[in-house]
Amino acid sequence: QVQLVESGGGSVQPGDSLRLSCALSTRTPSVYAMGWFRQTPGKEREAVSGISANGLNTHYADSVKGRFTISRINDENRIFLQMNSLKPEDSGVYYCAVRYSRSWQIPRPVDEWGQGTQVTVSS
Repeated sequence: QVQLVESGGGSVQPGDSLRLSCALSTRTPSVYAMGWFRQTPGKEREAVSGISANGLNTHYADSVKGRFTISRINDENRIFLQMNSLKPEDSGVYYCAVRYSRSWQIPRPVDEWGQGTQVTVSS
């Protein structure tokens, strides 16, 4: 069974950095588009960042553009989200996600969700 395992959340002060990691727990010869969503109180999950299966195309929400960087290991279903200059509004539960596709920007449901990792940014 395909499952996503993620880690890297924590409690930090504004301006600090965190790096989230996520990987499929099951080996597969195929690589897929993967990304991150976050959920905050009073809001539905929003897409934060995504990366294509080949790693050549990345996507970011306007709110994190220029501060967050998504990356992946070549030919592996493993991604990272480097979060710099964190703001209180970045707080929330971050969920790793995978779409069984080469592209992230496709109108299809997320195929697998990670368990979520809490990010808290406060002074």
